[in-house]
Amino acid sequence: MKSVIRKAAGLAGASVAVAAMSVTGASAAQAESPTHGCPYPYVCFYVDEDAYNAGTPITKYRDVTSSYQTVRSRPHYHVVNTRNDDVAYLRLQDGNSICLVPNSETVFANAYSVTGIKISSSSTC
Repeated sequence: MKSVIRKAAGLAGASVAVAAMSVTGASAAQAESPTHGCPYPYVCFYVDEDAYNAGTPITKYRDVTSSYQTVRSRPHYHVVNTRNDDVAYLRLQDGNSICLVPNSETVFANAYSVTGIKISSSSTC
């Protein structure tokens, strides 16, 4: 009789653990979908539309810096800034830069390539 009670208690404990993991897994997946796989507090780069739609960034940055960090020069289709209070300056191959405000994204034509990123603690450009 004791072994039956132990088995029932063990199964109940395992069921609770599985249910907790299922709930946790579901909420994590739901939290990621609006940002296309780019978690807070990152700025993410996507190589093409398929990667953007699949939520698979090619690279991501999160450190606030006073100068530009080098980004491997290649055409980037989409850049997403999930930071709530920080802007991201994107240096283009022609030396110009654009500012990406918090919680926003931009799309580039194939002709553009980002060569650097500088994340600033400023909330405005």
